[in-house]
Amino acid sequence: MKVRRSKRYKASAKEWSQAPLKLADAVKKLKTYTPTKFDQSIDCVVQLGIDTKQADQLIRGAVSLPHGIGKSKKVVAFCEDSDVEGAKKAGAIEAGNDELIQKIMGGWLDFDVAVASPKVMGKAGKLGKVLGPQGKMPSPKNGTVTADVITAVREFAAGKTDFKNDTGGNVHTIVGRYSFEESKLVENIQSFMNVIRRMRPVSAKGTYIKKVAISATMSPSVIVDVSEFNL
Repeated sequence: MKVRRSKRYKASAKEWSQAPLKLADAVKKLKTYTPTKFDQSIDCVVQLGIDTKQADQLIRGAVSLPHGIGKSKKVVAFCEDSDVEGAKKAGAIEAGNDELIQKIMGGWLDFDVAVASPKVMGKAGKLGKVLGPQGKMPSPKNGTVTADVITAVREFAAGKTDFKNDTGGNVHTIVGRYSFEESKLVENIQSFMNVIRRMRPVSAKGTYIKKVAISATMSPSVIVDVSEFNL
């Protein structure tokens, strides 16, 4: 089926160039595209040279960007009774254990992220079939299962974002909003790329970071020169 594009998108596409640009220039180029009436999110997609069939090459984690992503998240915390008040003060919209688990089992899913303490994770494990398909199940791999639940709540509520590769070896995350200053977008993207670079699997062969592209919600993408990341 043919994808229908808006006049704004088509106008921006006329300025599109496939030639990779240095990160600062790529952000500057992205900001020249026709803005929308709403504050678009800025996305970064990284194509990695990994074999997604190999468990030891899968990429999954979370990152707190230096300037945030311009959007708060609804967080719930599976924690012991002694941490409930602290978790709520840190930004959790709901916190607890048995009652919270039953509430979610009953169909309540109005939240973005769930964090859990290791002691309560055993009870929350029964929610796997409910939260797993939505990508909301707490996991040690992305920092949502931690002994320091209160700090995790504070970070995720402020916009800490998790990521994982898809079957094609691509990793995607939001790195800010269109309204951000260019320098802040550059620093956010650099921070994200530093995390990705440090996560290179030992068994990965050849070029690790193969392609990087940034785009706004309603804009064409801009290709970023990967040479500054493959150091």
